[in-house]
Amino acid sequence: MSSAFTTTVLQITTGSTETVTDLTPDCEQFLARAASGRDGLLNIFVPHATAGIAVLETGAGSDDDLLATLHTLLPADSRWQHRHGTPGHGRDHVVPALVPPHATLPVIAGSLELGTWQSVCLVDTNTSNTNRSVRLSFLGQ
Repeated sequence: MSSAFTTTVLQITTGSTETVTDLTPDCEQFLARAASGRDGLLNIFVPHATAGIAVLETGAGSDDDLLATLHTLLPADSRWQHRHGTPGHGRDHVVPALVPPHATLPVIAGSLELGTWQSVCLVDTNTSNTNRSVRLSFLGQ
């Protein structure tokens, strides 16, 4: 019998450009081990001050649209009070207010319940920190 609570940490390298990284396959692999066909909840959490978790369509331009929207709302310029790091880095610290660092999703019979075009994604605009940890936690019965 599997434990009611199981957790693991993914190590993700995002690279030197702003990125939306699809974590759905990692979530599905984790649930295959952790959920064992049970119902429950999957929590995805990124413990970083400059990254977030989004559920959105990928591959059809929505991921690029999200990054473009963040640029429009939060320009990488000198207006930010938080000024260490690359120019405009203060904006990266505001991103988690718009793209939260967590998501909790339903798991039914061991499978992640996403809509047809939905994916679980890490959103990272901080090009100075290319190594990210993402915690996946399953709570089930």
